[in-house]
Amino acid sequence: MKRKIVNINESLCNGCGNCIPKCAEGALQIVKGKAKIIKETYCDGLGACLGQCPQGAITITEREAEAFSEAEVHEHLKNTATSPSVKPAFAALQKPQWPVKLDLVPPKAPFFENADILFAADCAPVALKSFHNLMEGKRVIIGCPKFNDAIAYAAKLAEIFKQNNVVSVTVVHMEVPCCTGLKWAVNKALEASGKNIPTKEYEVKIGGEIVEL
Repeated sequence: MKRKIVNINESLCNGCGNCIPKCAEGALQIVKGKAKIIKETYCDGLGACLGQCPQGAITITEREAEAFSEAEVHEHLKNTATSPSVKPAFAALQKPQWPVKLDLVPPKAPFFENADILFAADCAPVALKSFHNLMEGKRVIIGCPKFNDAIAYAAKLAEIFKQNNVVSVTVVHMEVPCCTGLKWAVNKALEASGKNIPTKEYEVKIGGEIVEL
């Protein structure tokens, strides 16, 4: 049958996930860094997700598609909420976050609002077994000041601090001099933003231990 359905322009989509919470039917998911309709029968074509995309990647089109099914949506949402791999509170309340690299995250995003941010060296999740304990309740940004421009990092972080109500920042870097550039970037960003945001700093030692500085 021919009907109205959401269309996502993948060349414009940056995978920010702003559209996901507005889709009450659970038709949209981030797959390989892009928003996608996971099943046509879940999309009612009403466009509640329209206007949520900062890239303008979402439109409504009329094409051949399977009919919308309220019964399938109900079953889909029930299975999602009760799946052991998805905590109901997270599924209902937590806004998705993607991407996580500082170069790629948008300066303004719903997942940064009222957020505790964990800004970590991209080596840290591999070097530190307990890294996921630090992630709990936080929004994660990763980067490497050795292979990227720390000045650019400071400018990007300043925009994130200016445009969102960030509650706290936790910095996790490796025990090498170049990696402390992450904390330098945060300090410079706080100066530029004029914000007084509480910060913590942790260092991952070569042996895998972590200490608060």
